[in-house]
Amino acid sequence: MKNNKQRQAAVFFSAALLFLAMVTAAGVLCREAALETDFSRKNLAPCREYWFGTDCMGRDMFARTLAGLSMSIRIGLCTAGVSACLALLLGVAAAVMGKAADRVISFLIDTIMGIPHLLLLILISYALGKGFLGVAAGVALTHWPSLTRVIRGEVLQLKNSEFYQISRKLGWGRGQAAARHMLPHLVPQFTVGLILMFPHAILHESSITFLGFGLSAKQPAIGVILSESMRYLITGQWWLALFPGIMLVITVLLFDRAGNALRGLLEPMENREGVYG
Repeated sequence: MKNNKQRQAAVFFSAALLFLAMVTAAGVLCREAALETDFSRKNLAPCREYWFGTDCMGRDMFARTLAGLSMSIRIGLCTAGVSACLALLLGVAAAVMGKAADRVISFLIDTIMGIPHLLLLILISYALGKGFLGVAAGVALTHWPSLTRVIRGEVLQLKNSEFYQISRKLGWGRGQAAARHMLPHLVPQFTVGLILMFPHAILHESSITFLGFGLSAKQPAIGVILSESMRYLITGQWWLALFPGIMLVITVLLFDRAGNALRGLLEPMENREGVYG
């Protein structure tokens, strides 16, 4: 059974990483093609030459979808990494730096988790002028609380362990003891949290961009593409929303499955469905 889980995790990770690399590279290469307009080919349905069809300005929807996914993946990687590192630092600090720090960080966690996620994302993005900076800051600053709570609980258990108590009695500082005896044990939680944050980051970036509070309409982002396609669905141009939407769902589900496979491998006795979202 364990070997099957390991093989499953390896398959999902390999597929996810390969897909990530291919889409990111293809999106960068297709960026100019995604912006190229040609009114002689506008509103074409999917065909052999244009797999995802074209829009009202004659832009190739396949190139625009790849460029949009590439942008979303880059934002997802950046924001998930920042958010996971922030969760690790705050989780360790809350459990190690004393009761005052624990109360402050716990208050921040409860406050952020008490505000509707999408609303907080929109407020942060709008306050920072939207665009790439606003979206990245909004996603990074709203995804850390759940992982922080998980890491804090793990650190509290490690704090009562013999090796930590002995190191403290030997005169080691809190930071030194935590770095030496706690951080290695937190790698599984950190890794799983990072991977599971990634699809949430992509989905939330696309959501606020779709609502008009994210990336600029001039950029070939998935949220922009889906937002533009809504006005043309009634005219029968179904391909403008269908293919970008399917590619977004595939990306999110692939990394969600990969993260859950890893979590099942590293934490077989626990069931924390959705705790990192």
